[in-house]
Amino acid sequence: MINGHGDDLYLYEQKITANFSSNAFYGADLHGLKQHLSEHMEVIASYPEPEPYTLEALMAQKYGLQKEEVCVTNGATEAIYLVAQAFAGCRSGIVMPTFSEYADACCMHQHRVTSLYSLQMLPNNLEMLWLCNPNNPTGKVFDKAELTALISKHSDICFVIDQSYEDFTLKPLLSASEAAEFPNVILLHSLTKRFSIPGLRLGYVTASSALLQRIRMKRMPWSVNALAIEAGKYLLNKTDNLLNIEEYLLETDRLATLLQKTGCFDVWPTDTHYLLAKLRIGKASALKDYLAKEHGMLIRNASNFEGLDDSFIRIAAQTPEQNNALVSAIDCYLTKN
Repeated sequence: MINGHGDDLYLYEQKITANFSSNAFYGADLHGLKQHLSEHMEVIASYPEPEPYTLEALMAQKYGLQKEEVCVTNGATEAIYLVAQAFAGCRSGIVMPTFSEYADACCMHQHRVTSLYSLQMLPNNLEMLWLCNPNNPTGKVFDKAELTALISKHSDICFVIDQSYEDFTLKPLLSASEAAEFPNVILLHSLTKRFSIPGLRLGYVTASSALLQRIRMKRMPWSVNALAIEAGKYLLNKTDNLLNIEEYLLETDRLATLLQKTGCFDVWPTDTHYLLAKLRIGKASALKDYLAKEHGMLIRNASNFEGLDDSFIRIAAQTPEQNNALVSAIDCYLTKN
């Protein structure tokens, strides 16, 4: 695992009061979940299901799938490593810049990895293609029609599409039921981001039953703990709208405009709630340390994404007040430097 993921509050003695480094939704109301889990704490006294059959069946029903087309995992990251293990030794292409765990998982399981920066011309010998959609860290969403056409055209390539941020965009994406109709598509999903439960580690994979059978063979028993399963069952039945994505994206656009106006950043267009920006002067690490130590604000140093240098940062929009405070703190940094 490459050092330098977001949400690294543990690196700082100072209290972090505004976390722009994590892409989990800042506004999730966890009171109901906490109350539910406190009323079901007895589950920790027994082993969970060796495989989370009950939660998988509930998910299948919710998303219009067969239960064999859903595989619940210990976060989307376990799913990434399970896929890489199930297809060990493949010739894999990874669309960069993106989440480092795809490359790490592939290297662990002897994939021959090629870094790609476009979907226009795929290598002839490719067996597996990994892409994040919406992509981390750029926020780009691949056009659904073009992606579907590519999947149909390259039936010999298995497409692993990480849709962990699918709740944070208005752009059309492949649904779980649509993807399951393809024999060469694996979708990765996360409950962490929308519901802001990264500590519980809860994700899932949807694909055809044949693909998932191959992946399940690599999953360890009891990999998903009892509290995570209980949380999943609770959140699956939650009907109130925790996230107003339209308002959130408008606030993200406003933040991008404010950052551009500082004159210090080139800001990439984004289709989701986080954005990639390049410092015109200075290093991302210096800005990150200043904001954390002087203002209690945490941003993501994005310099360790392949294809990016030490001037890149990633920021997930927070409340309007916190976003304004971040820009003011950056103005202070620019004045001092």
